[in-house]
Amino acid sequence: MKASAQGLSQTQRERLAFLELRAFFTGELRRGDIEARFGVKPAAASRDLSAYRECAGANLEYDTAERCYRPTPAFKPVFEFQSERVLAWLLQGFGDGLDLKLRQVAPCEGPGNLVKPDLGVLATLTRAMNGKRAVRLSYLSLSSGQKRRDLVPVALADNGLRWHVRGYDREKERFGDFVLTRIAKAQEIDGIVEERELLGADEQWARIVDLELAPHPGVAWPKAVEADYGMQDGLLRVKSRAALAGYVLRRWNIDSTPDHRLDPSLHHLWLRNPQTLYGVESAALAPGFAAASAEVA
Repeated sequence: MKASAQGLSQTQRERLAFLELRAFFTGELRRGDIEARFGVKPAAASRDLSAYRECAGANLEYDTAERCYRPTPAFKPVFEFQSERVLAWLLQGFGDGLDLKLRQVAPCEGPGNLVKPDLGVLATLTRAMNGKRAVRLSYLSLSSGQKRRDLVPVALADNGLRWHVRGYDREKERFGDFVLTRIAKAQEIDGIVEERELLGADEQWARIVDLELAPHPGVAWPKAVEADYGMQDGLLRVKSRAALAGYVLRRWNIDSTPDHRLDPSLHHLWLRNPQTLYGVESAALAPGFAAASAEVA
């Protein structure tokens, strides 16, 4: 955080951090956004805008046509946001990405995250999503190396290990998933974005599949698995977007073969209704599903 913001109260710093976060990652900010988020009066929201502009006058410019503030090309964040918190804010809609240095109630640690996307790239993508614009990427692929791609980003997705951007690939003329950390550069490009390139046209995103998860029949003590996942009557029902269903099944290592042939010591769960994956493009990621489907074909 810059010294110019350190003299403010913690409450105002929280509001200014939200102000900066919203402007940076959505490409627009209105006084009403501050009022709605914090329940303050218009006068207080105006003071926050003035305080932020005193801290970083070159960061925002006023769009008279749309009556909102937008980040300038010279935008440099005042607050030091952590990528994990920003992603949590984007996913869950609270927390606002600000690390308040609060003491933990109890010692608590997790496995950590080895993947940290570039926040500048992420902000370009989320601004494009918000404004329904296309971006030009320099993308690193495992199969073809570095390549330029024109993409209309429509959504973000967390597969439990890394983040993807869901978007319409103009070269392939289809929606697909792109790993955030493999995007070396991203910039918005001018031009019309058609309806067929937007989220409403993504059938795999719109389709909801019902996954019926049961203890793997090869597990000696299925009640232990039922307890792990809080199952009712030996079954856990999960709804997932078709575009993400394969990620769900792979993350939890769920045996997706119709005859539960995979090793139960590695796959404690079994997908009881694998037929629900027919026509689901992400099903190729589900453990055992592709091989079993090939045998049937």
